[in-house]
Amino acid sequence: MAIANSLSIAGSDPSGGAGIQADLKTFAACGTYGMAVLTALTAQNTQGVSGVHLVPPAFVAAQIADVFRDVRVDAVKIGMIASAEIAVAVADALSPHRGVPVVLDPVMVAKGGASLLAREAVAALVGRLLPLATVLTPNLPEAAVLLGEAEAVDRAAMADQARRLLALGPMAVLLKGGHLPGAESPDVLATPEGLSWFEGVRVLTRNTHGTGCSLSSALAAELGKGRPLADAAAAAKRFVAGAVRASDALSVGSGHGPLHHFHALWT
Repeated sequence: MAIANSLSIAGSDPSGGAGIQADLKTFAACGTYGMAVLTALTAQNTQGVSGVHLVPPAFVAAQIADVFRDVRVDAVKIGMIASAEIAVAVADALSPHRGVPVVLDPVMVAKGGASLLAREAVAALVGRLLPLATVLTPNLPEAAVLLGEAEAVDRAAMADQARRLLALGPMAVLLKGGHLPGAESPDVLATPEGLSWFEGVRVLTRNTHGTGCSLSSALAAELGKGRPLADAAAAAKRFVAGAVRASDALSVGSGHGPLHHFHALWT
C-alpha cells in the first residue's frame, strides 16, 4: 500500500511549535507524507503572537488547487483560517473533493491569548466549512464560541455540547477536554451513533504549545491511512500524550514550549 499523503491548510509558526510546522512534524511522525497550504504568516514564539499577515484568499485557493491537480490527497487538516474570505476560499476549493477525509480544527486563540480568527469569520466557518468536515476538533473555549454559550466545566456539559456541535453539520465531533479542571483530560467523540470517551491523565508541564494542531494533524494522518474514526482518534490522543510527556527533553523558548513530536523516533 502506498504511503498516505496528508495536506494541512493552516498558518505558519516561525518558532516551530504550532501551525504548519507542527502539522508537518506530526504527519512525518505518524508515517505519512506531509504537504502544506499557507493561510497566514505569524510573528510568534513560545510567549505569544505579535503579528499576523494574511495570505490573499485567491492565492490560498490556488495553492489548494495545484496540490489536488497533481497529488493524491488522502486526508486534509484545516487549522488557522483567520478571515471569512479565506474560509470561503478554502470551502470552495475543497468542495469538489468530497471523498477526502477533512479534519477541521477551529483555531481561534493562541496559547498566549492572541485572537487568530476574526469575529465575523466564525459565521463563515460554521456555514461553509463545518458541512465539509469529517471531524470537528474544538477545545472547550472554541466549542463555547461556536455555540455562543459558556464553556463546559464537566463531562455532562461536554457531552451535551458535543451533540449540539454535531447538529451544526460535521460528520463527527471530537471535543477536547484539556481545559477541564482536575487531574484528568478526557476527550469525547460524538457521531450519529452516539458518544465515545477517550481518557487521559493531565501532564503537569508548560510545554503545551501546538497540542491542538498536533492532535488534529495526527487524526487526519490516521484517517488518511484508512483507520476507522474511533481507532484514529485513539491513536491521535496516544501520540499527543506521548509528545507532551516527552516535551521536557526539548529546550525551546521560555514560554509555552512545544511538544516533542519525534519522541518515538529520537533517542
